[in-house]
Amino acid sequence: MNHPTGLTGPTPLPRLADVTPLVHPRLRSVVTAPRTAQPRPLDLRVRVQRIQIDELVVDDPHQVLDHARQAALDDPQTAEQLGYSATEPLSLPDAAALLCALHDTEALTGMGLRFTRHTTRVSASNQQTEPVSLVRSTTPDGQED
Repeated sequence: MNHPTGLTGPTPLPRLADVTPLVHPRLRSVVTAPRTAQPRPLDLRVRVQRIQIDELVVDDPHQVLDHARQAALDDPQTAEQLGYSATEPLSLPDAAALLCALHDTEALTGMGLRFTRHTTRVSASNQQTEPVSLVRSTTPDGQED
């Protein structure tokens, strides 16, 4: 159809077969990939036993005994379990054991005890296998075995 201006009328658009938005080829697999389900954990009934052993030596016996006497007053039940009796004085080994039961290694160094070695023993197994054991031992810098 001719217009008086010499322009032709609108031309029909060809029918679009695919109206999907264009996606960059590298992203197509990411965009169109179906989501997968989260993997489920396997229940193997793994059992682990961890034993930590801190070895300490007494640097100041008087300080250890003083701290242990106070600890026995503050926590008489634990002191009794370790063999402390209110009628008898604390021996140095009992005093050191009481302090070790009540305090961490860092606190013990301020109470007259010195850390000499740390050993960790780990045993792990599942229901079908025998336990596997691992022993790791460390000593502070500058100390020998």
